[in-house]
Formats: sequence, C-alpha cells, structure tokens
Amino acid sequence: MNLAKVSINGQITVPVEIRRKLRVKDGDKLIFVENKDGEIIIKNSSIIAIKEAQKELKDVKIGEDEILNDIMELRYSKDGEK
Repeated sequence: MNLAKVSINGQITVPVEIRRKLRVKDGDKLIFVENKDGEIIIKNSSIIAIKEAQKELKDVKIGEDEILNDIMELRYSKDGEK
C-alpha cells in the first residue's frame, strides 16, 4: 500500500512506485474515474488517449512515414493548419 499526503492547496505527491506503474512523467495529466462500486481509480490520461487513438486508427492504411510527415508539417506550420 502507498500513502500520499494532501497539501493545503489540495496537491498530492504520487509515490514513485505508483508513478512507475502508471508510466507518469513530469507534465502528464491523471484522470480520476469512479467505478460502479464508488472506488476512485487513477489513470494516466496520455496512455488512455494513445489507446483510444490506436483503436480508432486500426483500419487506416497510412504508413508511419506519412504520419510523421503530417505531424512535422502541423508542428512547424505558422498557424498550426495545413
């Protein structure tokens, strides 16, 4: 079992063992989900987003190079649009 203390500002420090299991890095966001039994589950939102994107794109026939080129084009365009 791991313990975290809540600060006066409502902040907590996630124990290192839990950060490793969630694969949480500096700047990542966590999601707090309540299950049907009322328990709160903490998840790494980045991992969830990647898994959802993979499900949505599983039938898309685009190569990795094309995806990388599209990302780089968006990242380095002046206004963020193609």
